[in-house]
Amino acid sequence: MKIKNPRTGVEDFEFDAASAADVTAEAARLRNGQPGWAALDPARRADLLSRWADAIEADAYAIGEALAVDTGRRFLAHREVAGAVSNIRRWARMAPEKLATAAMQPSQLVDGLRYGNQLVPYALCGFISPWNFPVTLSLIDAVPALAAGSAALIKPSEVTPRFVGPLAKTLGAVPELQSVVGFVLGGGETGQALVEEVDLVCFTGSVATGRRVAEQAARRFIPASLELGGKDPVIVTADADLERATDAVLRGSILNSGQVCLSIERIYVHEAAHDDFLGLLVRKASAAKLNNESIDGGHVGPLIFDRQADIIEAHIADAVAKGAKVETGGTLLRQGGVWCPPTVLSGVTHDMAVMREETFGPILPVMAWSTTEEAIALANDTSFGLSGSVIAGTEEEGLAIASRINAGGISINDCGLTFMTYEPEKNSFGFSGMGGSRMGPASINRFLRRKALILQTNAPAPIDAFAEGQIAVPAGTPTN
Repeated sequence: MKIKNPRTGVEDFEFDAASAADVTAEAARLRNGQPGWAALDPARRADLLSRWADAIEADAYAIGEALAVDTGRRFLAHREVAGAVSNIRRWARMAPEKLATAAMQPSQLVDGLRYGNQLVPYALCGFISPWNFPVTLSLIDAVPALAAGSAALIKPSEVTPRFVGPLAKTLGAVPELQSVVGFVLGGGETGQALVEEVDLVCFTGSVATGRRVAEQAARRFIPASLELGGKDPVIVTADADLERATDAVLRGSILNSGQVCLSIERIYVHEAAHDDFLGLLVRKASAAKLNNESIDGGHVGPLIFDRQADIIEAHIADAVAKGAKVETGGTLLRQGGVWCPPTVLSGVTHDMAVMREETFGPILPVMAWSTTEEAIALANDTSFGLSGSVIAGTEEEGLAIASRINAGGISINDCGLTFMTYEPEKNSFGFSGMGGSRMGPASINRFLRRKALILQTNAPAPIDAFAEGQIAVPAGTPTN
């Protein structure tokens, strides 16, 4: 497979895609290593994960530079690697307590019975990750699975494969992990082969592909944990601080060139604040710079996957044709790679694709509302439900509105806070995904089955205890 550099548009990297036979062989290798890994004490697994974090940190620059080529932006690339190190260490701290075996306890229903649970990890878990945050999303689910005692077979996106080599190299510092972590590179066929080999699959990506993964998993009767697209709303109230609101909305919309599943893609502003908000947002969006001249300058990197440009241009064109106005931006720059400047649209309606379909680009459509009920109805008028935001004059108002938005995580008086912390648990609504929370301490539960252990301390009941004819018939009951 030949891979384009997102900054130059030149195919400057290639690799041999893993065949179905390659995936089968790697799965067999990992299955062979998993029993020994699962047999380790959780604290020992945590120690080995900590050593892996140390190895990644030691090679962080090399991994970050490879990722920078993959994605066309350097600061976020290196921040991703640092974040992965922090996440591994976080799980190393949390997992032993989450996996501690509770003592057997007496039944409250049956005298003489005691019961407990054994936590049994799925032997081999598969992870299919996307191209927008390649390191983060390759490891966000794999690390808690490893902490639980599973082996991890990871297929990163074929669009951004360069980081895999230097990341996989770090496993050499932890031979115990090397036997239970594997990477396979390839496109859709490789992903399909992976789903055929694993006991549980985690997928992050588009709704269309996620549906295919779920269907394939269902045919195999294996669990699928899916985090899919988003069309995140933000509601800005009449008395919100507009400097704060426009800062938050701009960052929440154009970070990583809008290539974020929880990017703000629908902006609802109270009619009393709409014009002032729009003016401020346009001024700030116009000042945001592309990094086309230098990877070390500007705010907005190239589109990592250049085919996304077709969707972005179609959404802008559809909006304009239906009466929207381009306040700033609107024209993509093709300079080897493809850059999209922050594009603010006014006069939008829900008849436009830009307000209904995931854009995955730095497009900021702004719409006015007059009542809180209307704002909440607009925010909930979507098939998605990943996350959203409320920027209000008071915390109380923000919390009240946030509680009525149908999405998994709501940021209050900021945007995209679920990008900044993995601590709160959340579930996707609608077509944004399914399965247990991938955030918070409970996310490790996705990789564990609970086996009930029930102990009888009294004599077992004989079959005569269940013989018919033992029901006392009340006096006066007719009998035949």
